[in-house]
Amino acid sequence: MSEDGLRVIQISDFHLLADAGERLREVDTHATLAAVIERVRAESPAPDLVLATGDLSQDGLLGSYRRVKTLLRRLDAPTYCLPGNHDDAARFAAAMPGDGVHVARELCRNGWQIVFLDSTVPGEEDGRLADGELDALDRALAARPGLHALVCLHHHPVAVGGAWGDFVSLANPDDLFAVLDRHPQVRGLLWGHVHHPFEGARGAVRLMATPSTCFQFAPGPGGSLATGPEPPAYRRLALGPDGAIDTELRWLDRLAVSP
Repeated sequence: MSEDGLRVIQISDFHLLADAGERLREVDTHATLAAVIERVRAESPAPDLVLATGDLSQDGLLGSYRRVKTLLRRLDAPTYCLPGNHDDAARFAAAMPGDGVHVARELCRNGWQIVFLDSTVPGEEDGRLADGELDALDRALAARPGLHALVCLHHHPVAVGGAWGDFVSLANPDDLFAVLDRHPQVRGLLWGHVHHPFEGARGAVRLMATPSTCFQFAPGPGGSLATGPEPPAYRRLALGPDGAIDTELRWLDRLAVSP
């Protein structure tokens, strides 16, 4: 897609477990991710790359990352991963890179720069961008002002409604937006974490959250997070040579993920 921008798939919040017989909220998260990957493999035209935006593991164990990587290797496109609050930083960094799976700060291709941020805080569910992450973002964007930019992280930097609102969100969104505001080439901000869809805008920047590959959240009694009725999903993005972002969600048929 060298003359037409980039075709991108975002998948997020797999929550795989090391024990193949264990389920999360009565969902076989390995089976749901496998079903999503098979649907992505059937995409035509094929994506140029895949973004996996955190919570790849539920238990943070090496066994779960091995299971994730086995599934991601089925994709016929390079896959770029960043961690979520359920991921173990050391095991994630050790287990994920290789065999077409990447853990990187940035990717530059076909007129676009995609920057990956780590918003996780060890031992916490909510997120924060440390000064080093913000400085790295600022430097990366300053180095390539002629490229359109998409910035990816795990935690939501704005209220998204639904089951979440501002709950376990990014604690310092103003610091993030202060950096983005210095770089007018930024076209989009993309995250996972919330297990339901969101689309909005902040000036010229598209704001996008993508549902999980396993289950979605709905408000429960007493403010708890309950599992909603929506099936697994992923997001398609077409990053245009003019900086435009065309995007849509793809929801799986429930029959595709039945045990």
